[in-house]
Amino acid sequence: MRLDGKTAVVTGAASGIGRATAEALAQAGAHVFLGDIAEQAGAEAAQAMRAKGQGADFIRLDVTDLASVESFKREAYARKGHVDIVANVAGWGKIQPFVQNTPEFWRQVVDLNLMGPIYVTRAFLDQMMKKNAGKIVTVASDAGRVGSLGESVYAGAKGGAIAFTKSLARETARYNINVNCVCPGPTDTPLLAAVPEKHREAFIRVTPLRRLGKPSEVADAVLFFASSRSDFITGQVLSVSGGLTMVG
Repeated sequence: MRLDGKTAVVTGAASGIGRATAEALAQAGAHVFLGDIAEQAGAEAAQAMRAKGQGADFIRLDVTDLASVESFKREAYARKGHVDIVANVAGWGKIQPFVQNTPEFWRQVVDLNLMGPIYVTRAFLDQMMKKNAGKIVTVASDAGRVGSLGESVYAGAKGGAIAFTKSLARETARYNINVNCVCPGPTDTPLLAAVPEKHREAFIRVTPLRRLGKPSEVADAVLFFASSRSDFITGQVLSVSGGLTMVG
């Protein structure tokens, strides 16, 4: 799957699934703009990719801030002139009973996991419509498909991202824009590393393949949706969860 000549935006690209996605797209030949609030880690990720001869630039991005998204968009267009692929990967959550959540926690979870993809997608959509081409891939979660104990608001936000994907796919099909969604199960990321060990062990026990996913395995699914191999696929949700969820 080659992306030569393409330009991609990847949010949350400083670590975890976001970084793995940026690396996969760059290895396939795309020039990648890495966006994240973690400036040092993001810059180091881009530098590591350039050291391999790949096209990569880091631009600071806060997906919850419309002004930051607009600034990121302007800088990306100034450097390359076109963006062909948007990968919405930035997200965050924490396992906690719903009754212990604060309103501030709700807002943070919804802003990062639902409004962030909406903001970033909207920023780059006009040019894709004018070009009559584009690939938009949002990384949601299987929590948004089947629910998850202790992640009620997170699951709600990810479910919203899934519904947003399906609805936007219908709206933009006439412009030859493919909009799809990747739903990871428990994946070995820095975010999961902060989860108590007993929860990690429980995730492994209930996963048919008996292990955590790798960020690169989720990135491979994003790469598929970003490539020409998925040209006749839109509005779809692909779980990368080791069989944890099997939704008909």
